[in-house]
Amino acid sequence: MDQLWFYEKHTRGYGVRWKVKEVLHTEKTRYQELAVIDTFEWGKTLVLDGNVQVTESDEFIYHEMIVHIAMNSHPHPQKVLIIGGGDGGTAREVLKHESVQEVDLVEIDDRVVENSKNYLPTMACAFNDSRLNLHIEDGIKFVRDTSELYDLVIIDSSDPIGPAVQLYSTEFYQDVSRCLQQDGMIAVQSESPIFYQDTFVRVFENLSSVFPLVKVCLAPIMTYTAGPWSFTLGSKKWDPERIAGDKRSIDGLKYYNDDLHKGAFILPQFIKDMLR
Repeated sequence: MDQLWFYEKHTRGYGVRWKVKEVLHTEKTRYQELAVIDTFEWGKTLVLDGNVQVTESDEFIYHEMIVHIAMNSHPHPQKVLIIGGGDGGTAREVLKHESVQEVDLVEIDDRVVENSKNYLPTMACAFNDSRLNLHIEDGIKFVRDTSELYDLVIIDSSDPIGPAVQLYSTEFYQDVSRCLQQDGMIAVQSESPIFYQDTFVRVFENLSSVFPLVKVCLAPIMTYTAGPWSFTLGSKKWDPERIAGDKRSIDGLKYYNDDLHKGAFILPQFIKDMLR
């Protein structure tokens, strides 16, 4: 057999095939089916429960967008909480900011972290930074129980299936608000507004019931579903569209820049209509 394909199903009528060079690792963890595959087009790819999470080739778009929009609109984020993100990519981007003194990363599945260290070292390099504290536990419980206060909370979660559904709820966002400083912010990956419209709208509505400022931005992430992917930001004070005045440019970014920060909030009319 000279052709091995991985098939990812998104809806009853839409799916994507990936040609696979090699299956590098598979296992059933306590929480999910985990695989690392090497694909022809996108390089090494982390798959959880049959869904692509990150690929070597385009992960920078997702991770730069979920991090730098919020980090650059907050004037001086020093303490950051990441829920999920066990591959390390989000933490890697957060730690590029000189203002950051401490990052707590809460990942429920230690096998995601260990396999990312083994197979995705360009993302997992963040785990070597002394400012990062790794917590292997349930992010929902961590947010509910913590007495710490953060400048920014980033929800780098998987799709709203099973236990992850609670990460999209009003109750969870209320708990996040409680552990944010008075000028704190939240950034959430909020799915495809085309394929997962219900989830996209629900995130916006639930965040809007908790935070006075809520804005949506978009980015094309090729290895997710076709079309734009969304990120939704909630803020107690700072406008996510505005870059704080004293921000220094970060060298080496591949996707994010100041112009894109502003342009990412320009929404097509059909998406504006969804959010009315």
